[in-house]
Amino acid sequence: MFVHHVYFWLKNAGNQEEKARLLEGIRSLGQIETIQTVHVGVPANTNRDVIDTSYTLSLLLIFNDLKDQEVYQTHPVHLKFVETCAGLWSRVVVYDSVDA
Repeated sequence: MFVHHVYFWLKNAGNQEEKARLLEGIRSLGQIETIQTVHVGVPANTNRDVIDTSYTLSLLLIFNDLKDQEVYQTHPVHLKFVETCAGLWSRVVVYDSVDA
């Protein structure tokens, strides 16, 4: 299994129109055939010192393996997402992991 978790911070954090555009773009990624599981989220209402709730949206994708994730990276839908939405975020952090 290959897990790809992406966190997005909007440039204009309070702008609901831009958040909706980013959310639409993120959801479009779900049509990529190598993705096994998709979860799009917002920060949970939790409050502990170790929790970072400063991001706007998160994307969790699960692939069968690295090869499938590499297909995703170069897929036209992903490339279009980056092209059309990159101007909306100020920061992106990615955590990739595989089975221990």
